[in-house]
Amino acid sequence: MSILYPVAASADEAIRAPRGLAARGREAADLAGGAVSFVSEAVGPAFATEAALIEVFGGTAAQPWSRLQPVAPGAKSREPIKPVNQDGRRWPQPKPGGAALWRLSISYWRIDSAEHAPADHARKLRRDPEAGELDSRTLRALSRQPLRAMKPQQPLDIGLFEVRPPDAPHLIIPDE
Repeated sequence: MSILYPVAASADEAIRAPRGLAARGREAADLAGGAVSFVSEAVGPAFATEAALIEVFGGTAAQPWSRLQPVAPGAKSREPIKPVNQDGRRWPQPKPGGAALWRLSISYWRIDSAEHAPADHARKLRRDPEAGELDSRTLRALSRQPLRAMKPQQPLDIGLFEVRPPDAPHLIIPDE
């Protein structure tokens, strides 16, 4: 038995009105009519208890593609932490934190929109004086594009110290 995940453009749409449910990427792409990517995102605010979260989200919290996640209160972004030497110890004693908060995390097939993806290479757009400043959506779309060659690859070049034998022209033998 496989889990059917919602197909939607955003996490909110996945909860409220998904375009359909799919177990595999190919099925999701057929439903979306284009490319999709599998993502997990936190949805909604943090709640003090699991019961409060279940009360607000109801049946969505019981779906196999959703899970309740504990979150540290006042959690910052996941930046590297520099060690601090205090009282002969590498790390100081941790400060007591508050009670854990709870958030709903859902997994779904997100529809990749190609409307913000420029057709040219990032290198060409960056050097173009008419391009101006690129907004964050355009830069994100450029970073998700597959890398393409600027020109076709040239055939393999044989150097000065390599030779093809007459009886086996498909081999290249080093000759020094």
